Amino acid sequence: MTASAPLAPLVWFKTGGVAEILFEPADTADLSEFLQDMNPEYPVMALGLGSNLIVRDGGVPGVVIRLGKAFSKVEKVDEITLNCGGGASGILVSSTARDHGIAGLEFLRSIPGTVGGFVRMNGGAYGREVKDILIDCDVVIRSGEIVTLPVSELGYTYRHSNLTDGSIVVAARFRGVPGEPAAIQAEMDRISAAREASQPLRSKTGGSTFKNPDGAKAWELVDRAGCRGLTVGGAQVSEKHTNFLINTGTASSADIEALGEEVRRRVKEQSGVELQWEIQRVGEP
Repeated sequence: MTASAPLAPLVWFKTGGVAEILFEPADTADLSEFLQDMNPEYPVMALGLGSNLIVRDGGVPGVVIRLGKAFSKVEKVDEITLNCGGGASGILVSSTARDHGIAGLEFLRSIPGTVGGFVRMNGGAYGREVKDILIDCDVVIRSGEIVTLPVSELGYTYRHSNLTDGSIVVAARFRGVPGEPAAIQAEMDRISAAREASQPLRSKTGGSTFKNPDGAKAWELVDRAGCRGLTVGGAQVSEKHTNFLINTGTASSADIEALGEEVRRRVKEQSGVELQWEIQRVGEP
């Protein structure tokens, strides 16, 4: 357990303040015990790879839980099912599925996050979402109780679940279909190449900034509103993909969030559409 732990090194934007307390549990029992012993009023937040997150400059009050190596295992359950730790990356899950001849999980290759994060927000890409492959998940709720929830109880909609604040997804079961490892790899390569060609992956960025509105693509609305390359301080709308914001090297979290709000304002003015943030914004300004 670390007090006043810097969070900027742990998130993709490389900006933001400190966590009041950062806790990396040894295993699920350790996490359960820790939450049981903690004042129930104390806020709790899970941190995965920090890819879809703006940590505000004033830092995060309460406890930030980071799932480390103990939660990153991926194991075969049966011919088409994997048991995945909440800290496992999308790349590890899709690669393990390939090795076992399980198809249908290739899209996870392109989600820059961990199982816990994309189960919580029904992460998706290239026409697939977590709800299409999830059987159930193990969750440590704020009280410290460990529960297993089937996909039907998560209330999934686009980039949203009804998991309560302070709930930590520690494991999930994903089911695919039988496939040939070579064909699975080819699909993963296709997805990887498409991402590389269209997204600013080598920048300090945060994944898709805004949710796609019904019947529209966020990046097209941003582009049409003349926001490509727009800057606020050290933050910039990517020239390569306008639904990505970039820290050019000197941005504060306030710059990044202000840029996002300016983009939302211009899009509303130009097209009448109110873009919704997909990136999580946490902490104090």
